[in-house]
Amino acid sequence: MARYTGPKTKIARRFGEPIFGTDKDFEKRNYPPGQHGLARKRKKLSEYGVQLREKQKVKYTYGLLERQFRNLYEKASRMKGQKGENLIQLLESRLDNIVYRLGIAPTRAAARQLVTHCHITLNGEVCNVPSALVKPGDVVAVRERSKSLEVIQSSVASASRYSWLEFDAKELTGKYLNYPVRTEIPENITEQLIVELYSK
Repeated sequence: MARYTGPKTKIARRFGEPIFGTDKDFEKRNYPPGQHGLARKRKKLSEYGVQLREKQKVKYTYGLLERQFRNLYEKASRMKGQKGENLIQLLESRLDNIVYRLGIAPTRAAARQLVTHCHITLNGEVCNVPSALVKPGDVVAVRERSKSLEVIQSSVASASRYSWLEFDAKELTGKYLNYPVRTEIPENITEQLIVELYSK
């Protein structure tokens, strides 16, 4: 199960956004990485460069590598509606992302770890596949024996709430109500650039 394990602040600085969540180092050095930082004269990105950067940003944000991302894009292409919106909805429907959005984990990487370590159930059954796609009506919950974990308790206390998810903080159970509308998703993503990149 491949995933990115390299430096995260460096990647966030490259995109100019804290894409991995709150990061004190990013706040201190909010300029591009590299020896010369802001002083370096950077060439203007080509159209292809802009599209590629947007795709890379989304991959890092949701924690996917190229093959998984490509497969998800192809699935989005076969669905009715706009490809870009379908892609974002599918990314938002991944189990690790739902766990993160419910507030059970502080970051997507932490959510992925909770899932792979069998702390999460999907419709009452333990599911250890972070990429499992959750459908509207499905119930995601924390296993009974894992409810006392400190990381879960502290994360739930400071979590944001989203309109497409229903969460019971006492029982640590959430329900996926519907696919989110693009305007409801807070991530700063221009999905049309990814569609244009893959359409070439």
